[in-house]
Amino acid sequence: MHALSLKNTANKIVLNNKIDRIRLFFRKDRESYSRFYSILGFYPRNISLYEQALLHKSSSIKSEKGRPLNNERLEFLGDAILDAIVADIVYKKFEGKKEGFLTNTRSKIVQRETLNKLAVEIGLDKLIKYSTRTSSHNSYMSGNAFEALVGAIYMDRGYNVCKYFIEVKIIKRFIDLDKVAKKEVNFKSKLIEWTQKNKVTASFELIEQFLDKESNPIFQSEILIEGLSAGTGIGYSKKESQQNAAKMALKKIQTTPNFLKEIFDEARKKAEAAMAEKEILAKDDENSGIATLEAETTLETEATEFEAEITDSFEPENNEMVLEEEQESNISVTEQLIPNNPLLG
Repeated sequence: MHALSLKNTANKIVLNNKIDRIRLFFRKDRESYSRFYSILGFYPRNISLYEQALLHKSSSIKSEKGRPLNNERLEFLGDAILDAIVADIVYKKFEGKKEGFLTNTRSKIVQRETLNKLAVEIGLDKLIKYSTRTSSHNSYMSGNAFEALVGAIYMDRGYNVCKYFIEVKIIKRFIDLDKVAKKEVNFKSKLIEWTQKNKVTASFELIEQFLDKESNPIFQSEILIEGLSAGTGIGYSKKESQQNAAKMALKKIQTTPNFLKEIFDEARKKAEAAMAEKEILAKDDENSGIATLEAETTLETEATEFEAEITDSFEPENNEMVLEEEQESNISVTEQLIPNNPLLG
């Protein structure tokens, strides 16, 4: 049934392509239509949707009414459609597999890293319009544009053609589903790698532990990036809960630009506070050093003056005066001891 539906969609696309190829001769922007045809395998109907899918918000392009044009709305739509289509494909591919397996397999396919690679594979990254001043932190631009492209296809041609594009033009060409299903993804390691690359701090906190209905222990962990809550996760072990929390955190980083800004703003504030504290400590050390130097100088001055006083007291003139005083004192004492002595008269 699935194969028949896919074949019918493919036949319709082939027929439409023949008609659209004739129409192409009467279009002014034939080059744009041909460029998208090489990526999609069919011609766009409403090419403005596809062009908008390639507009990053930094491009500063506006509509005729003066409103900013970018791919964020199409990205939002494409994210949901892509999840649904991949879930459809994975569900039919792996019959009998449990929900957890299917969820993990889908996550590996739609994660931003995979979408970035797919965008490069089909040459989408070279068509994105953005400002050269775009932040270096925006490493998911290509993956976001890929989702926006999916949204544009859905709006232009509907779910079946969109599913055909994902299954035939993408998955069959670039993704081995069996290999992806077996691949383990360490979300915690990926998050730590991201924090180290962007020089921000992250911590994993165990916020709750309880029992389920069958008395099995359940752990709930939270991830804080620069003190900001980035994601929570539960699991039957601390490791599992941290992996799920890291997965949520990565998703939030990839899809919420405002959260990214909050992270880097907080990191900047902490760096500035640390620098200010360092300067205060350095100033205190400098003042302490000056005070010590002044004290040492004062002591040296006092010691010098004291030495000068001692030296002055032993100069020749002073010594003669001391001797004269001693002699006069001795004579006085003698006279007192031997008063009116006839022998001395």
